[in-house]
Amino acid sequence: MAQTFNPDNVTVLQKKDGSIPLNNATELTAEVLNSSIVTQLGKYEEMDGLRKEFTQLTDGGGAYWVNETQKIATAKAKMVNFTMEAKKLGVIIPVSNEYLEFGLTDFFAKLQPYIVQKFNRKFDEAVILGKNNPFKQSIARSIANAGTNITGDLNKNAVFDIENKLYENGQDIQAFISTNRNITALRQASLSKTEEIDTGFFKRESAIMGQLDGLPIVNMQSSLFPKGTLLGGNFDHLHYGIPKQMTYQLLDQAQLSTLTNEDGSPINLAEQDMKALRVTMYVATLITKDEAFAGLAAPNDDNVFATMPGTDSVDSTDPDSVANTVKAKAKATTK
Repeated sequence: MAQTFNPDNVTVLQKKDGSIPLNNATELTAEVLNSSIVTQLGKYEEMDGLRKEFTQLTDGGGAYWVNETQKIATAKAKMVNFTMEAKKLGVIIPVSNEYLEFGLTDFFAKLQPYIVQKFNRKFDEAVILGKNNPFKQSIARSIANAGTNITGDLNKNAVFDIENKLYENGQDIQAFISTNRNITALRQASLSKTEEIDTGFFKRESAIMGQLDGLPIVNMQSSLFPKGTLLGGNFDHLHYGIPKQMTYQLLDQAQLSTLTNEDGSPINLAEQDMKALRVTMYVATLITKDEAFAGLAAPNDDNVFATMPGTDSVDSTDPDSVANTVKAKAKATTK
C-alpha cells in the first residue's frame, strides 16, 4: 500500500531538501504579504512563471458631448508594455540540533518569524530604498527620475509639499512610508497652538502603523531608512508577484563564508557541530509610473541608480554577501 507523506512524522534530518510543506509555505507566504511594506501597499500580480508581460493604458481616450448627427471624436490611446521579472532571494539561518528532531511542520513553524523578517527586510530595502537592488527600479529611483524629491526639515509643510508634488503630476497620494525615528518630528509637526497633538494630522496607532494627514503611514523596520526622510505615493503603480513556492535545503558540511563567528572567522558547520537552513523564494516587482512617487530627503546616492548584477558564479553579488565573504576570507588567511 502506498504511503502518504506526512510532514508531521518526518524530521528535517530525514528530508534535507525540497519544498516547504504546503501548510507552512502558505503561512510563510501570507506572513510575508502581511508584513512587507511593498506587499502591503503594492498591487499583487499573479505569475505563472518568472516573467510576466502586460500592457497598461497610460494616456488617451475620452468622452465627448455631441449632437445626434455629429461624429464622435477619437483620441489616440497610449499603451505601454511592461515586463515584470522575478529574482531569487535566499536566507541562511544557523539552527541548533534540537530543532532537527521536530517534524517538518513544527520545524518551519519555529523558524517562521526569522525567515519572514529576513525576507521582508531585504525585499523592502531593495524596492523602497534601492539598497542592493537586483531590480531595475525602486521607489527612490523613481523619485529621483521624476524630480519629486524635496529638501528641508520634516514638518507639516513638508508633508503638504510631498502631497502637492503628486497632485501636480495628476496622482492621488494613498500612503506614506516613514521610520519610527521620525515619530518625534511628526508629533512636533502636529502640535496645535495650545500644544496639544492634532490627531487629525498625525495619529500613531502602533509601532509600525498610523495616520498622517488622513492617510496611512507605515514605518519601515530598517536602520537603512534615514531619519528625516518621508516617502509618499500612489501605490497602484507598484506591482509585485511571488511566482514560486519556497524551497529549503539543510546544510551540514559547508563552511559559511557569508556568516561569521564573533571573532570574524567563517562558520564551519561540520567542525562546530551545527546545521544551517537555506530557504529560497522568488519575488518580482515593477513600477509603472515614476511620477506616482515623491519624497522628502529621499535617498539619491549612486547606489540608488545601480542594479545589483546577477551572475552565474558560485558567490552572490549582493554587496552585503560580498562584504561578509571578504571579511571571512581575510580572517581565515590570518590564522
